Amino acid sequence: MKLPFSSVAVIGLGYVGLPTAATLAGRGVEVIGVDVNPKAVDAINQGQAHIVEPELDLIVRSAVKTGRLRAVTKPEPAGAFIIAVPTPLKRDRSPDIGYIEAAAKAIAPVLGPGNLVILESTSPIGTTEKLCRWLKARRPDLTFPTDDPHEADIAIAYCPERVLPGQMLRELVENDRIIGGLSPRCSERARALYRIFVQGECLVTNARTAEMVKLCENAFRDVNIAFANELSILGDKVGVDANEVIRLANHHPRVRILQPGPGVGGHCIAVDPWFLVDSAPAFAKLIRAAREVNDSKPAHVIGRIKALASRFKKPVIACLGLAFKADIDDLRNSPAMEIVEQLARGKVGEILAVEPHVDALPAAMARLPVRLVGAEQAIERADIVVLLVDHDAFREIDRDRLLDKAVIDTRGLWRWRRRVDTSGHGTRGARRRR
Repeated sequence: MKLPFSSVAVIGLGYVGLPTAATLAGRGVEVIGVDVNPKAVDAINQGQAHIVEPELDLIVRSAVKTGRLRAVTKPEPAGAFIIAVPTPLKRDRSPDIGYIEAAAKAIAPVLGPGNLVILESTSPIGTTEKLCRWLKARRPDLTFPTDDPHEADIAIAYCPERVLPGQMLRELVENDRIIGGLSPRCSERARALYRIFVQGECLVTNARTAEMVKLCENAFRDVNIAFANELSILGDKVGVDANEVIRLANHHPRVRILQPGPGVGGHCIAVDPWFLVDSAPAFAKLIRAAREVNDSKPAHVIGRIKALASRFKKPVIACLGLAFKADIDDLRNSPAMEIVEQLARGKVGEILAVEPHVDALPAAMARLPVRLVGAEQAIERADIVVLLVDHDAFREIDRDRLLDKAVIDTRGLWRWRRRVDTSGHGTRGARRRR
């Protein structure tokens, strides 16, 4: 079968870009991966994934070996361009789309008639239109959808990623995709590209709607997590186990409350709702409130830890988990990281960090008095054990080893054992250091 695009350039080879590039290459497309990080480019060209994702190493190695995937630091001509670069927050919580603008400047010189440009980066509403303007300003010799929606030289569309770390390769293929073109023709051309590898539905709309769909998906999840986190804070204040409350409430046929945690992290849920707030601050009251609840949760957990630490002369605190969610190595915007860093900076005690998915502490934390150790050693030495991430590895911990510890379980993983604290007051039999 003839492919609608024989070559695709993927701009940004991170957690979304590299799996997308490798998946396309596995479908017979010649893929040019572009990244400004020379180390990432070198690793990929040696058939190695520079990020941790199940089975990604295998398909990257296969794609490089067959010659269908190669990585470079500067864009080259291709039939289609997929932009998958970060969109972080600025200090004032406004969106930073500078990486998208930089990507536009980089690909503009190599664009040609018939090209398709797709923005996958999570973006504020209206960013795809800005991308069009940036490209048009640098290539006045070409026509764009704003010039002629039917016969423009360049087609432009927005198609946000919808993948879960740890399951990316499966979800890239199986999940439905939202495709929003700057014209119906743009949407159809983008749809043809995703049909190369997507088995789910490709749902067509306009660019602004697609941008808002992505943001509202993550805001929806953020609001629901905030409800659970607020319940856990209320439970601590009134002396009730919120995890037990949620378990029982969920027996109602129309109630499905999520589990609380130490906060919300990652590159999506902790960031994207602020894009909606920024777009209409006076009208995003619930979304803002949810963000503030989730952003405040690490401070609440730190307060609980300090209260327990005050019972010991020189407390040793084992913090289990640094990633932003279970069973991945991604530390971006992790509330667990924030908690551990603040404990170390505040000299609350000797801090032992356990993260089975990384080999070393990140540079920022490496300068702090924090030691990365294994779970066995951390629990053996600890006065206080704080479960921050519900990694599968921590489910295997012998609960009897926690009986003489003060325990804070922010994930409800150990709530069935009575001696373990989920209320914030600590285990009754907490051992005192001599």
